[in-house]
Amino acid sequence: MDEICQRLNLVESDYFGLEFCNSRGNEIWLESAKLIVKQVQRPKNTVFRLSVKFFPPDPGQLQEEYTRYLFALQIKRDLAENKIMCNENTSALIISHLLQSEIGDCDGDLEYLKNNILLPNQNMLQEKIIEFHWKNLGQTPAESDFQVLEIARKLEMYGIRFHAASDREGTKINLAVAHMGVLVFQGNTKINTFNWAKIRKLSFKRKRFLIKLHPEVHDSYQDTLEFLLADRDLCKIFWKNCVEYHTFFRLMDQPKPKAKPVLFSRGSSFRYSGRTQKQLVDYMRESVIKTTPYQRRHSRARVSARTLSADVPKQSLSFTEGVEVPGSPSSAAVSFQSVQSAYRTVADGRPIHSDNSSVLLVSKHSAPRPLTEVKMSPALEEAWRPSDQPSPISLQGSLIDSLQLSPLATRSPFNVLPGSQMSNLNLPSQSLSPLQSPILSDVGSTRVDDEEEDRRKRYPADKAYFIAKEILTTERTYLKDLEVITVWFRSAVIKENAMPEGLMILLFSNIDPIYEFHRGFLKEIEQRLALWEGRSNAHVKGDYQRIGDVMLRNMCVLKEFASYLQKHDEVLTELERATKRSKKLEGVYKEFELQKVCYLPLNTFLLKPIQRLMHYKLILERLCKHYHPDHRDYGDCRDALKEVREMSAQLHSSLIRLENFQKLTELQRDLIGVDNLTLPGRDFIREGCLYKLTKKGLQQRMFFLFSDMLLYTSKGVTASNQFKVHGQLPLYGMIIEESENEWSVPHCFTIYSAQKTIVVAASSRVEMGKWIEDLNMAIEVVKKSNEKRATILETNVCDRSNRSSDEVSLEQESEDDTHSSHSSLDKQTHHRANTTVHVCWHRNTSVSMLDHSVAVENQLSGYLLRKFKNSNGWQKLWVVFTNFCLFFYKTHQDDYPLASLPLLGYVVSMPTDSDHILKDYVFKLQFKSHVYFFRAESEYTFERWMEVIKSATSSPGRMMHLSQKDTWMG
Repeated sequence: MDEICQRLNLVESDYFGLEFCNSRGNEIWLESAKLIVKQVQRPKNTVFRLSVKFFPPDPGQLQEEYTRYLFALQIKRDLAENKIMCNENTSALIISHLLQSEIGDCDGDLEYLKNNILLPNQNMLQEKIIEFHWKNLGQTPAESDFQVLEIARKLEMYGIRFHAASDREGTKINLAVAHMGVLVFQGNTKINTFNWAKIRKLSFKRKRFLIKLHPEVHDSYQDTLEFLLADRDLCKIFWKNCVEYHTFFRLMDQPKPKAKPVLFSRGSSFRYSGRTQKQLVDYMRESVIKTTPYQRRHSRARVSARTLSADVPKQSLSFTEGVEVPGSPSSAAVSFQSVQSAYRTVADGRPIHSDNSSVLLVSKHSAPRPLTEVKMSPALEEAWRPSDQPSPISLQGSLIDSLQLSPLATRSPFNVLPGSQMSNLNLPSQSLSPLQSPILSDVGSTRVDDEEEDRRKRYPADKAYFIAKEILTTERTYLKDLEVITVWFRSAVIKENAMPEGLMILLFSNIDPIYEFHRGFLKEIEQRLALWEGRSNAHVKGDYQRIGDVMLRNMCVLKEFASYLQKHDEVLTELERATKRSKKLEGVYKEFELQKVCYLPLNTFLLKPIQRLMHYKLILERLCKHYHPDHRDYGDCRDALKEVREMSAQLHSSLIRLENFQKLTELQRDLIGVDNLTLPGRDFIREGCLYKLTKKGLQQRMFFLFSDMLLYTSKGVTASNQFKVHGQLPLYGMIIEESENEWSVPHCFTIYSAQKTIVVAASSRVEMGKWIEDLNMAIEVVKKSNEKRATILETNVCDRSNRSSDEVSLEQESEDDTHSSHSSLDKQTHHRANTTVHVCWHRNTSVSMLDHSVAVENQLSGYLLRKFKNSNGWQKLWVVFTNFCLFFYKTHQDDYPLASLPLLGYVVSMPTDSDHILKDYVFKLQFKSHVYFFRAESEYTFERWMEVIKSATSSPGRMMHLSQKDTWMG
């Protein structure tokens, strides 16, 4: 395998492997840590195929263009072997890109299709193929390969290899393994996914394949799943594949092999041997000798590695040191025979060619060292014979069948190349492929200053680039949020059969199409940003330094999903009704909210699709403001903004209603003593902490202001950590007066209602002003509408105490009420420390509904460097701001946050001289003695983080928020 990769100059070799059929006809991978004679019974008669072994979810993770080319060839072979199932349009589209990659632009001649048969049924698709091929006019081979992978990765069968099995009931199924975990198919339809994060252990016993799940994911459920395969050998083959996939995609480093026991051994000692994806990405990013772009020229005939006259694709190499070229033939094209002769060596180790010329690349700073002799094993030498010479061992049917050989250079300053290829060297160039993106492979957790400086030099400095990058980073978070519903919650309700079929159809038929659209949209953005950052080709870079065309195209498509978005109101309402009717669904709902992946209240995620429109609008407004009207990207951005504004205007009232309903249902679960908060016409206005004057003095209470009433509660000490309602005051007839002088209590005001009078104090004059302003405005609205709800409130509030309701302001409250009875535990909900109701309680502050709306508008995500007050190093984290809170992840691919930081009460500022922070783009967060420093990558991202955090840590006033809310439609 190493010799093959060296021959092909394949650097990202860990994605590939050699597969063969054993004596029982099973396809298995050749293990690199075991001798061939121990794996293959008849080596001389065995056919090995070079194939893609590990399929990453994103082709942008493949760093080299040459690697993507090999992946495209794998897709072609899988199509031909019916391993990838897709409709005719998709098949024709993939073939058109493959033809563009291999033969170039379409010229209208049908003969080329007859000479390039890529699929058995290709003749039936001839017209569609030609139609799509014409649209690829001018597309480079690299872009064509990338498009092939982009299309293929969205197919359900991408990279899937079936292993026939059955479940405990005997139902025939197919098992498969992918980057995300173990998959279960029924026919060609995926019916279940067991993510690696859920799996505790994989094992096999005879022909039984066992999956043991983590108890925290399925606490009270069956935690071991069992599948039956045909025999033990097939079971072990699949188990090995799973072990290798898990190690490659999930682990940071390859595991160390276990020491063999002296006497007895139990179980398999099999381990994956090779680099993990993390190690491979780090190697490609940090390698001293930068990888070089793979360049090809089109041919009008299909090229095979077995063809004697095959062209060798050119590879652009660059050298910053001196170059000495003793001899070089004039021909740029090298036959297969000349490539073979290039690797014949003489006694002193120097390579020789058929014309007896040699090439030596010498560093100016080092003395020449002996050239390394390249040796081939006899078996592999035979495998590389031309097709008219029989060989007992061949690579038939592998990627090599369609492969154009890459130049056989090593990654050393002292490179040996066939002299015939020297005319293909592009010496001045030392640039990355236009499809190689630093942002797509940025998976480290710590960044050193030198790397930071190098990154800034490589990245574009234009503000438009960072605005476009904000679309990318927030889209990644948005897609993860959708997966909470489409993947995780779906799995939970299906497993317990807890959701009525009608609601299942209503929920997932509306959100699944939106999720699939945004998956494709995200990949388009990733590809465009990757091209924007490319430096290998000036005209390519210039063509792709824009985002408006991508936004316009996708915003027009998104309009087709408006009907789905308009149904979210119905979905949210029906889900709430169903949880009230079904104890089983209510239990699954509450249990799911305990999982780490559900980092916000569950129904919050259902609002994300409509809220995302608001984010697009704000980002496009920033782009239009940044661009001059004459800029080529301005027109597309302006038109895309027009499309978004139209959708926003249609859904504006729906969003306001949904956000209010979501907040009411969230509070319904947090409060004990009120049965139905979600009455028609009731709006949430403000929640927060005030101190109520009692006979014991000032007692901390949590107040909730609605459009028709004011509730005050105390925090329970039960397992539920809910808030117990102590009183409710209707707003009709209520009067508010400041009373600091009367009671000699700072920031104090009195609330007169028809039932009782209470005296409360705020933590500051600003907080008192917010409460008085909102209370007076709500009272005025009730007065004008003349809505009296005293009777309704009396029947809905469950506080049945016999305390009098006279106007004694210093009433005695029993603290025993906070120790709820056992019956209240039946309605217990999980205490989330970062929800606003609990943060307001602990930080002694308040939040209004309009504060929530502004926070929604200012959602942001991206990589930041974090430093604690007394630490020296900076830690790189993926940070998400939403719901007044920062959530920290190791990478953007993680399913749940490692930690969170509620921002209510924090102050954001620039570091002072005493902080000794000598870095650019750093902001400081402080709450009492808690201090954090965060470092952004650019001036624009720094300003954005400061802006959104200030929106969560300060509230400028209700009227300003009202004006901002009204401009959402503008």
